[in-house]
Amino acid sequence: MTKTTDLTAGKASKTLLAFYFPMLLTNLLQQIYTFADTAIVGRALGDNALAAVGNMSAPILLIIGFVQGITNGFSVIIAQRCGSGSKSAVRRAVAASISLSTVLSLPITVISLMFLKKMLVFMHTEPIILGDSLVYGYIIFGGVIITMAYNLCSCILRAMGDSKTPFIAIIVSSALNIFLDCLFVFMFKTGVGGTAAATVSAQAVSVIICISRIFGSDDLRLCRKDFKDNFTLQLALLKNGIPMACMNSITAAGCIPVQSQINALGAVYTSAYSVGSKYINLFMLPSVTAGFAVSAFTGQNMGANHYSRIKDGVRTGAAIAVVSYIILGTAMVFFPEPLAKIMLSGQETVALAAGFLRICGKALIILNMLFIFRSAVQGMGKPIIPMFSGFLEMALRIAVILLCIPKIGFSAAAYAEIVAWTGALVLNFAAYRNVMGKYKGV
Repeated sequence: MTKTTDLTAGKASKTLLAFYFPMLLTNLLQQIYTFADTAIVGRALGDNALAAVGNMSAPILLIIGFVQGITNGFSVIIAQRCGSGSKSAVRRAVAASISLSTVLSLPITVISLMFLKKMLVFMHTEPIILGDSLVYGYIIFGGVIITMAYNLCSCILRAMGDSKTPFIAIIVSSALNIFLDCLFVFMFKTGVGGTAAATVSAQAVSVIICISRIFGSDDLRLCRKDFKDNFTLQLALLKNGIPMACMNSITAAGCIPVQSQINALGAVYTSAYSVGSKYINLFMLPSVTAGFAVSAFTGQNMGANHYSRIKDGVRTGAAIAVVSYIILGTAMVFFPEPLAKIMLSGQETVALAAGFLRICGKALIILNMLFIFRSAVQGMGKPIIPMFSGFLEMALRIAVILLCIPKIGFSAAAYAEIVAWTGALVLNFAAYRNVMGKYKGV
């Protein structure tokens, strides 16, 4: 396909790495402008405003994670059809994905807006930050259709082997997001609502860039017949997308009781947990991206029946995870205070965030490997075990936080993360070995 990478040909490691690095830069830029939001809020509006935005992490992960899971599930089917070499099959899968995403975005938006306040109250959100959390959440959830469109477009491009167009889109939108953050917060004095509006606006620009690339491709010039008689295909897409969406949302649901327990300790702890979580999201990025690359690589090679290449691709992804741990895990363990001080100013808050980072940094390799093996299983079109691993993560995270926080306090949040990662990794690794065992000698 034009300007895309055929992940079924060439040396597996070289092909996957060439596909991986533009994706890594894309995701890194996304995190940079997320950090820009956080830094601007923390420095310009204070720790309470930062706590309000950070308090929205679990609800956002719950809703946006569902959206990302759905579109990632769709991309597996698209990638497998790309691997089969049938352009008409790819077009029909893309058309069906667009139709489903359009239909699903409305109820997701309505439900998220309706239950946002109840969710925040359930999380024991302190009154001092509740108002700002609601403002931020209403704007982000009001833009769900834009988030759905961006995730679908980027997933379609990744499935086709194009990791460069999303990178270009993010370069533009990151610069715009940071500019709008400064404009809204410093000049227009819009508070946390301005940072949310900046994020949604910048993402809309990303959508425009990605859509122009998709529909500018000769291979993806969709016509009316591509959207017809797609019911069976739509069921196949939902069969793959719903379990992945549920996995993301279930994992996020497990974070809500944790956030609730942290909130009950006070706003200082909420701020520290927010910053610690931001750093984990940043430092797990190379492995998350490797997981996306492995998923697309696995999907295309499953479609082409190149099973031996799947194992080579997973090995390359695991190597990325190890290198990432050596570099970034070290930073979390040995330099947590300087990291915390970038976004926090209070001495107590910095100390709490640093302790959280130090504990989680030692176990970052577990999280890194989880992304690789879970993505491989998903890419092979087996989404059920990853979904169950989401249930396991939720159960373990809740059990540890409830049992340990009365005894060891805030540190329980870090240990809850590690135990949840470990349980999910064991389950997904076993599933990967089981699936690959069926293709031995094929």
